[in-house]
Amino acid sequence: MLELYMKTFNDTNHTEVQSEDGSYTAYSKEYDEHYHSTKDGALKESYKKHVIPAFGLKHRQKEVHILDICYGLGFNTLCSVLYYKQHSPDTKLYIYSPELDSELVKSLKNFTYPDEFKTLTPIIKALSNDGVYVDENLYIEVFLGDAREYVKRFKDKFDIVYQDAFSPSVNPVLWTKEYFGDIKDAIKDNGVLTSYSTALKTRLALYENGFYIYINSGDDFRNATLASKMALEGYKLVDMEHKISCNKDVKPLSDVELDF
Repeated sequence: MLELYMKTFNDTNHTEVQSEDGSYTAYSKEYDEHYHSTKDGALKESYKKHVIPAFGLKHRQKEVHILDICYGLGFNTLCSVLYYKQHSPDTKLYIYSPELDSELVKSLKNFTYPDEFKTLTPIIKALSNDGVYVDENLYIEVFLGDAREYVKRFKDKFDIVYQDAFSPSVNPVLWTKEYFGDIKDAIKDNGVLTSYSTALKTRLALYENGFYIYINSGDDFRNATLASKMALEGYKLVDMEHKISCNKDVKPLSDVELDF
């Protein structure tokens, strides 16, 4: 097993940590969590749990609108840009990403990104400095502020939602039934949501908002979740009614419970 190598980059609230695929993630002292699974690997997790399954369902579109919750270290956004440039270079890509930690975003110019991102350095710098990057086929906006309020700005907007906030145990406000109700309003009827979380409470919060729940699985990463308001092909559907009947005491997180 690759030993975890830690070093501090230009942010006193975070520490860089090398994950098992060789790419670096970061440990948040505030949330007491890593931004990615150190076992799956930062780069692999972004590609396998978010970008590749979403791209597989949306690659034929001329325009793709993505909501990346939350920007964090930027891996999901940057992997999306790289993957579309490689596999569908004529697609116009629009990415909107809220992030509460403005100091983190500013510090990312000094983060140890994988070599695969070298061509994206101008994008990384522009987002760190200005929060916006625009070119002929690409628009990226990093909103510094409350993700809950940001999501409410959009109606029937997004083809893809990356649900990649810190875990429900430490950041529950971005995993409640009411939050996913706002996501339901913001995503298109044929849109797809990806998430690393397979927790029953998370899946219940989505299911009770009318989403179908699917398993995203592979040989080299731990199971993840896909959700859509329309039925998807190529993925195993989770029998949520059976899950509910076997776990009658489990309820989705709610704003009322959190006094939010």
